[in-house]
Amino acid sequence: MLSPSSLPAWLGIALMVGLGALMLTIALSVKRMVLTTHDFIIADRRIGLGFGVGSVIAIWTWSMAVMLSSAQAYTWGTSGLLWFVVPNGLAVIAMVPFAVHLRRRMPTGYTIVEFIRERFQTTPATLVMLVAMIFLLLGSIFLNLFGVVLVTGVVFGLDKTVVLLLTIAIVTVYAYFGGLWTSTITATMTTLLVTVPAAVVVLYVLHKAGGAGFVFERVKDAGPEKLEVLRGDTAASFGLTFALGLLAVSMADQAFWQKAWAMRPQNLARTFIWAGLWFYPIPLCLGLLGFVGIAAGVGAADLGAFGTGGVGPYVVSHLGLPVLVVALYVLIIVNACYSAMDGAFSALSSLVAIDIVKRVRPDVGERTLFRLTKVSIPVAGLVGAIVVSSGIDYVKLVNVTFFVDSSLIIPLGLAIFWPRYTSRAFIASVLLAVAIGVPIRETVSELWGLVALLGVSLLVSVTASLLQRERFDYRRLRRQDELDGLAKPQAGEPHGPPPAVEAEAKPEPAT
Repeated sequence: MLSPSSLPAWLGIALMVGLGALMLTIALSVKRMVLTTHDFIIADRRIGLGFGVGSVIAIWTWSMAVMLSSAQAYTWGTSGLLWFVVPNGLAVIAMVPFAVHLRRRMPTGYTIVEFIRERFQTTPATLVMLVAMIFLLLGSIFLNLFGVVLVTGVVFGLDKTVVLLLTIAIVTVYAYFGGLWTSTITATMTTLLVTVPAAVVVLYVLHKAGGAGFVFERVKDAGPEKLEVLRGDTAASFGLTFALGLLAVSMADQAFWQKAWAMRPQNLARTFIWAGLWFYPIPLCLGLLGFVGIAAGVGAADLGAFGTGGVGPYVVSHLGLPVLVVALYVLIIVNACYSAMDGAFSALSSLVAIDIVKRVRPDVGERTLFRLTKVSIPVAGLVGAIVVSSGIDYVKLVNVTFFVDSSLIIPLGLAIFWPRYTSRAFIASVLLAVAIGVPIRETVSELWGLVALLGVSLLVSVTASLLQRERFDYRRLRRQDELDGLAKPQAGEPHGPPPAVEAEAKPEPAT
C-alpha cells in the first residue's frame, strides 16, 4: 500500500499561479502583434514550422494524453496503452491530406464551419457543423479543467471550486490578450516543458517502485492478461471507438483547422507529420504510471471519486518521491491542460468572430468585432466551470464525446473530397448516425453502437447524394474566399498601425 506524501496546499496554488504568470508575461509580450481580429484569430497566417509543430503537439497533449494514458494502462494493461498511444499520433498525421487539400481549395479561410457554409450554401448544414464544433471545443475545455482539478485534488487535496475559479481566471486572462499568437507561443513552450520532464518523472517513479523488471513482474502476477498486447475485449470496449473518435476530433476540431489556415502553406504537411511523430513518446512514457499503479496494488477505493483517471497523480504523490519531482509532475499536467484550454479558447473565438458575429451583423465595426471575439473566452470558461463542478465522470465524458464526434468522420471527409456530396446528405447522416448509434451504444455495447453509427453515416451519405444528382464546383470556394474574410488594418484606423511602423509593430517570431 502506498502512503501519501505531505505536500502543502499552498504549493499547488503556487505552481498554478506561477505557471499562469509566466504565460501572462508571454501574452503581454506578443500583444503588440495582435492589433485586429484578423491577428487575434489567424496570426496573420505567418506561423512557421517550429511554432506550428509545437502548437499542434500542445493542443493534442491535453489532460487526456497525460493522464488517460495511465488510466487505460492501469485498466487494460499493455493492450490499453497500445490502443491509446498508436491512434493518437496517427490521428494527427491523418490530417495531412485533408488540411493540404482544403487549404489549396480555400487558401484564406478561417474556420471549418465557414467551409461547410460555402460548400453547401444552406443554413441547416452550417448550424449542424457550428453546434458540433462548439460542443467539441467546450468538451476540450471541460476535460482540461477537470484535468487541473484532478491532479491538484489528488496531490494537494485542493478544493474543486477554488481550482476551477483559479484556472479559469488564469487561462482566460492570458488567452484574452494574445489570441492565436499567445496560444501558439505558449503551446510551443508547453511541448518543450512536457517531453523531457515527463521522462525524468517516470524514471524516478520506476526507480522508487523497485525497477521496471520488478514492476512488470508484479503486473504479471496481477493477471497475465495485463501483458497481452492484443485483447479483443480492449478493442471492443474502448479501443475502436476511441481510435475513430480521435480521427474525428483531429478532422473536425477547429483548433486544428485554425492552425492549418494560420500556417505558411509550404509547411503544412511537414507540420502535422512531425507533430504526430513527436507526440508518441509523451503518452507512452506517462502511461507507464498505470503499470506502477497495478504493481503497487492501487484499488478503486484508493482513487475514490477521481476514478481511474487519477491513477497517475495518485502514484506520483504516494510513492515517497522528492517534493521537487512531484511538483515537476504537477507542472507537466497543469501546463498541458492550460495550453490545450487556451488553444480551445482561441479556436472558439474564431468561430464567434467568423461564424456568429459576422453572420448576424455583416456590417459590424472592427472595434466591436474585436471586443465580442475576446469576450467569448471568459464566457466559455464560465460554462466549463459549471459543467466540471457537476461531478461528471472524466473517463466517461471522454468516451461519450469521442463517440459523438465519430459521426463527423464520413460526412466531413466526403464534403472535402467528393463533389457529389449534398447538404441534405450531410445533415441527415450526422443526425441519424447520432440518433441511432447512441441508443445502441447505451443499450447493447460500445462496439455495436460504433458499427451502427458509421454504417448509418455512410449509407445515408452515399444514398442521399446519388439520388440528388448534384455536383459542387470547388473553384467557387476560392472565388468566395477572396470576397469573405476580415479586413486588414489601414492607416489611421483604431486597431491598425501606420504603414511606416507596420514592420516594427508586427515582428515575425523566429522559428
